[in-house]
Amino acid sequence: MMERKLTVTEIMLIAGTRVTLGIGIGLLLSTKLNKDQCRAAGWALALVGGLTTIPLALGVIGKKPSDA
Repeated sequence: MMERKLTVTEIMLIAGTRVTLGIGIGLLLSTKLNKDQCRAAGWALALVGGLTTIPLALGVIGKKPSDA
């Protein structure tokens, strides 16, 4: 297994994108808001969460493995 060292900032960004994606998906499945509001907010959050994950994942994958 390869290990990569991440900074606290990188971990916070990764966690934030996961939270945003999760909230977006939750809103898509929710019935609390009216259907149009829920769908718009859900898609927006899911897209932001998903799209911001790509550069973060590429950055982590591109890091050199650390010596264990």
